[in-house]
Amino acid sequence: MLRRVMLLAACLFVLCANQVSAINVKYFSEDIKIREALTMLDNAGAKEVFDNLQENSVKILFYDLSQLSYEYKNHFATNSTDVWGNRYILINAKYKNAPAEQIACLIAHESCHKGKAATLEEETTATRKEAQYWIILKKHNIAYADTKLTARLNGLTNLEHSSTVSHDCIQEKISNSTFYRNQLAVRDRRKF
Repeated sequence: MLRRVMLLAACLFVLCANQVSAINVKYFSEDIKIREALTMLDNAGAKEVFDNLQENSVKILFYDLSQLSYEYKNHFATNSTDVWGNRYILINAKYKNAPAEQIACLIAHESCHKGKAATLEEETTATRKEAQYWIILKKHNIAYADTKLTARLNGLTNLEHSSTVSHDCIQEKISNSTFYRNQLAVRDRRKF
């Protein structure tokens, strides 16, 4: 009998602890899909993602990135500030129907960006987080639509798996990308 009471008490403690530690995803976004993605990250134990989001009071929304600049029309997501200095993660509106786990990976990536300009190290860390959360969140019992986002995430996963201590495939890809070389040289983030 004592054993059952102890087991019940332990179960109640775990349930209560989970309720207390749950993140209020409504703070970060009004969008249901984004909230679902955030809940997935919370359930996966993505504490560092939420620490970064809370530290910078980041709000997350779907946005037509071509409104920032025509060159951004095909980007997956970006960090931005509005004219009042409020921080946002803007996810390309064309991915609004993407699976929540893919949106979660984009959020994990963008949450790593803290300053107005990214460094090679920060971009590498962000891209690695994106790959790592795809490894964790990808549902292996479904076939994902053949989209650019799916191809990106699968490609990053392959790079992550191919990396070694002495050869960082993700950093190498970023270093060799014309886009990232130009982006990492930019000092001001776009404002919307």
